[in-house]
Amino acid sequence: MKRLDYTKVSVKLKKSEWRDEWFIYLEAYPVYETGNDKPKRVREYLRRSITTPIWDKRRSERAVAGRIKYKPKRDDNGVIQCKSKQDMETCLYADGVRVLRQKEYDNMALFTEQQMEMAEQSERSKCNVLEYIEKLIKEREETASESIVVNWRRLHTLLSMFAKCDYIQFSQIDMKYIEAFRSFLIKAPQGGSKKGTISRNTASTYFSIFKAALKQAFVDGYLNCDIAAKAKNIMFQSARREYLSLEELNILAKTPCDDILKRAALFSALTGMRHSDIQKLKWSEVEEYNGGYRLNFTQQKTKGVEYMPISPQAYKLCGERKKDGELLVFAGLPDPSWISRPLERWVKASGITKHITFHCFRHTYATLQLANGTDIYTVSKMLGHTNVKTTQIYASAPRMVA
Repeated sequence: MKRLDYTKVSVKLKKSEWRDEWFIYLEAYPVYETGNDKPKRVREYLRRSITTPIWDKRRSERAVAGRIKYKPKRDDNGVIQCKSKQDMETCLYADGVRVLRQKEYDNMALFTEQQMEMAEQSERSKCNVLEYIEKLIKEREETASESIVVNWRRLHTLLSMFAKCDYIQFSQIDMKYIEAFRSFLIKAPQGGSKKGTISRNTASTYFSIFKAALKQAFVDGYLNCDIAAKAKNIMFQSARREYLSLEELNILAKTPCDDILKRAALFSALTGMRHSDIQKLKWSEVEEYNGGYRLNFTQQKTKGVEYMPISPQAYKLCGERKKDGELLVFAGLPDPSWISRPLERWVKASGITKHITFHCFRHTYATLQLANGTDIYTVSKMLGHTNVKTTQIYASAPRMVA
């Protein structure tokens, strides 16, 4: 039986060559045999005949030897109509057999489709989870931020490390496997030359990405159930977010440091911009607006377009304006991996004992805004958060005296 082709069973009549009677038979079409794509007509004679069929003069069948033949008249249910009661009973019997045969063909078609789907599912279940994740990463590289792609790649590495191989079949993924990987992530090693294990929040992020991959695999038909929905998340721990007071910012501003690093860090504290956005900020994205200045840029992380007014003090930190709009405002700003040590030396030289990373200047901006009465929804918009819940982590920070 060919998939998706509907087989119809009909009751038909065949004229006897010797008597004035018509034999009743069933005809099924199209019927496909295994290994043969050519449709067949299958006839089943019921060993019944009638002599009083009523012909439908409005529906001619064909002309034979100059005589017009008509099709038998049928009622609304398709049952052939006859003049005699006995013939009508024969036609009703024939229609009853037709109904049975029609169900058989319908069930056969359904069973065949289910078999084919099961066979396809069986083949997909043999596919490699790691290769599937690589495919998802490639799809995200063009639209997602670099940090998100890095997290996906790290998940791929840790999953391969957990499996101790580079081939994991989808058929292996069950709740026991997911729980084992969850436990592994909580104590997973840090990457590169770093020692120790990853933080619980990092493990939570990786496990959420793993669940997202399984969710997509279910949608794509590699898994026959949404098993990710049953998996318990790794609880996110509330982390202390360091920030600087206004006094500490002024101390840093007076402490000698690399000019680009100092200007970029203080710019972040006055605008809330991430390192990735500051590093790629162009002069064409710094606009004069209503007698002041604003930024018109696309966030690297969320890909959202932002319009952000900035203070004259923040604009002054940009340095001398360049005529070529494609030039970077903070050209030469080191990458995150290279900025830690000079930043640490600068903070230490200032006498500040807090553990300050570049991202802490963004935290400082958010905390100062909330401390000075700016409502959380405005701060959320200024930070470019897509969800105000992300901004609420700053609301619990201690209030500072401005």
